[in-house]
Amino acid sequence: MSADNDISLDEKRVYSGDKRETTVYVACGMGVVTVDVVEERVGGFELAHRCEASDVAAGDGLVAVATTEDVLVGPGAFEASGFGPAVAVGLSEDGLLAAGDDGRVARYDEESGDWHDLGTCAGDVRAIDGDLVAASDGVYRITEDLTHAGLDDARDVTTEGTPRAATSSGLYYLGNGWMDDLEGEFTLVASDGERSHAIGDGELYQLADDGWTSHPHQPAGEFVDLDYGDTTYAVSSDGRFFAEAEDGWRHQLLGMPDVAAVAVPR
Repeated sequence: MSADNDISLDEKRVYSGDKRETTVYVACGMGVVTVDVVEERVGGFELAHRCEASDVAAGDGLVAVATTEDVLVGPGAFEASGFGPAVAVGLSEDGLLAAGDDGRVARYDEESGDWHDLGTCAGDVRAIDGDLVAASDGVYRITEDLTHAGLDDARDVTTEGTPRAATSSGLYYLGNGWMDDLEGEFTLVASDGERSHAIGDGELYQLADDGWTSHPHQPAGEFVDLDYGDTTYAVSSDGRFFAEAEDGWRHQLLGMPDVAAVAVPR
């Protein structure tokens, strides 16, 4: 069977009321898309909010969306938070983080509704995860403020389990400084502490007990983001939503432009 399978009509029947049902959020050029899933089965999807979105983060009952006008906070009615135009959002133990197209990074105070500036990256921000920021001039760490933490041309970061960074010169993990993990040009890295994936030179890798290996089911589309729920979910640059099954990736065309990010509430 093909490793990249269209979803059949039967598989699209994700019944409301199923306790395993999860709503996944996708950021794209037309807005925020919600996709109902039960494990690898994909149900209905809809445009939940119209905007120009470039990133989305979800967790602890909060959904945040980076848009060209503001950081929107949901779920439900997505409301402007007053940050201003944003390119990336992320969640840390201390709450919601956002970055602007000017490199500004700030933390959101849910109680007051205010944003507190942490500092400014010299380069363009690409991603935020936990206390790490990926930027065109490297990785930044967030403590009480924002400090450069090494590397160059970082495309993505993950902090669950072992912190890692995907860069144009390779995949790195944080040990006694940044240590070589895999060679190549990497565009994505993701982990939930148990499952880890990365994309380098167009190839999807997964982390096993004996190290990184090529994923047995290479998707037909180019993944631009990946997140974890009951299974692994991803979105591709050509506007498809993917769910991992035992025999490969099931996919559903969303029909939306400029798909950029996916987030599964946890």
